[in-house]
Amino acid sequence: MHLPRQLGSLHDLPDTPEAYDAVLADVTEQALARITPEGNLEHPDCVDDIGDTSLGITSLLAFTWQRTKDDRLPEAVRRSLAFHLRERVHTDDNPGYPNLRVRNSGLPYARYTLAAGAHPIGDWPSTVWALLQAVNLLDATEGLVDDGQRAELLEVACGYWRWLTEATFFNPQEAGNQAIGCVVGGLMLASHLPLDQGESVRSRAIELYVDKIRAHRVRDRGALLPPEHGGAYDNNYGPISLSFLAQAHRVSGEEIFAEDGEALARYIDARLTVGGFDNGGPRYSEQHSGFESVLGLRYFGARIGSDLGRYRGDTLPHCLKGVGGTPRGRYAVKPDGGIDGHFAWMLVWQIQDPTPWHRTPRTAAFRHQLRAGTVSVAFDSKMTPSLIEADGTYFLPAAVNRQHGFGPVTDGFLLCRPMGEVRVRDVSTDGLTAKLVTKPVVTRDHVLRHVQSLYVTDGTRLWTTVTVERLPGDPYLLAGLPYVTDDGEGLRRIAEAEVSSTGGLRVTHPTTEGPEFFDARTETTQELAAFALAADPRGYGNPDEGWAHLIASTAIEASPVPGAPEDLNVFAVRYGPGDRSFETTFARVPEGLMVRTEAFTALIGNIAGDERGEPILTVSGRA
Repeated sequence: MHLPRQLGSLHDLPDTPEAYDAVLADVTEQALARITPEGNLEHPDCVDDIGDTSLGITSLLAFTWQRTKDDRLPEAVRRSLAFHLRERVHTDDNPGYPNLRVRNSGLPYARYTLAAGAHPIGDWPSTVWALLQAVNLLDATEGLVDDGQRAELLEVACGYWRWLTEATFFNPQEAGNQAIGCVVGGLMLASHLPLDQGESVRSRAIELYVDKIRAHRVRDRGALLPPEHGGAYDNNYGPISLSFLAQAHRVSGEEIFAEDGEALARYIDARLTVGGFDNGGPRYSEQHSGFESVLGLRYFGARIGSDLGRYRGDTLPHCLKGVGGTPRGRYAVKPDGGIDGHFAWMLVWQIQDPTPWHRTPRTAAFRHQLRAGTVSVAFDSKMTPSLIEADGTYFLPAAVNRQHGFGPVTDGFLLCRPMGEVRVRDVSTDGLTAKLVTKPVVTRDHVLRHVQSLYVTDGTRLWTTVTVERLPGDPYLLAGLPYVTDDGEGLRRIAEAEVSSTGGLRVTHPTTEGPEFFDARTETTQELAAFALAADPRGYGNPDEGWAHLIASTAIEASPVPGAPEDLNVFAVRYGPGDRSFETTFARVPEGLMVRTEAFTALIGNIAGDERGEPILTVSGRA
């Protein structure tokens, strides 16, 4: 079984002018074949997210006309714009909408679904999207539609802005991408208004960003992030927020958007594996946006000097190839591959922005990531691995007795939650990249222990050496949950992986059935399992919170290495190809612990560290 939503890296999508011309040509032919006598461009199967979709395709046709002057397009643009203004602009309050601050305002808004009262909760983001389609159309219709129709569109766009910022509570779903999108809509609308009015809208948009979004950022892994549906980050919507920040900076020049975009980009770079896989978030824990992320990843990847385009997108096979080889991972589609105009504005901005992909990784060490070659470790805020990748195989934190992570286990108690400051030392030498994490922890009986975890990679394999003061009983190292591997067609679910240990290794599976027990031998994905454990229905529950209820999972367990110093338990695990024998020896020396493997020699300094208490680590390669 393959994960359905994470296939190609986004920088693999062609982004030459010719490729975009082919995309727009495909949009044109689909739209002209679909348009109804009334001017409707919606997909026949469109039910949700409907309030802006016809207008989105209209904006794409207008944008295409600017580039091609195709004489078939002006009449289609005028007719479809008239349809939106006549049929899709609502001014009566939607029954049941809970977020109004002003009743019967008469201001226009876009509905998530057309039936009155059917699903009003989605009207706020639908109106943001309609505003963005409208301002893109205003940008592209000079000389294309008559002055009266253009004036009516501008009036509706102003009404959308006022409904979003006056008639309702701002950002009622606590969704950073929606809120930043609203700010972008205001910034773009301002350029179409008289100077004083435009400056008022621009100032209000920036004020909303500062007071309602920036002031409520959430900290994760050392970064301040725009919150998404109540969480710090969501791997489906976070990169869309990055695209909105890119557009906000492009149209306003305000440095605040560049600063916050760069911070979010560095965060994404740290949590993203070499192969572009990521999971987690309060909305869709394994679903990734596709083309909606391209602008932000490309724009800020260039600004921070990182290959953010490795991010795996939701680019389904029909989106990548399409009819006649057209690259169609550029806009929202229905299951039959037909265009949906819901994210049309992002395609326009993507084409307008000339930033090329930055295709080489950042070389500077980053606290929450270890990366070299085809190996990477992403660390959470507590410096426990949240994801390990080695040679195209990915490992998640395993679960034992409701505790999740990587680390020593004694008497059923996992030692990875810090009780004090976590210290980190990074070293790069002799073709090796290494990170030493020193973490104070407490056992179940409140005894303070120090866990030192050494991660070393040559770009192909990952060696981990974990030391802790001697533990009672029969301790072992919880070394991860083998989850997926890249087989060239996508990420395929697995239950076993190439892992070695010099202390003995076993893979265990839960013996109890039920949603709280994740068995990697089944085809259930992490996302589905997490939603099954979430408190609210799928699409509304927080899968991260659901996954936290997991009692036990498939796990790789490593026994202590024999011959280690008597006062220590030492665990040694190697992830990746096993074409060389795995050898480790350990010796206590005055400076600390000497570790020798078939590939390197390392000195892990004593727990006390240097004169500032920081960890001491030296590493050298072996021939």
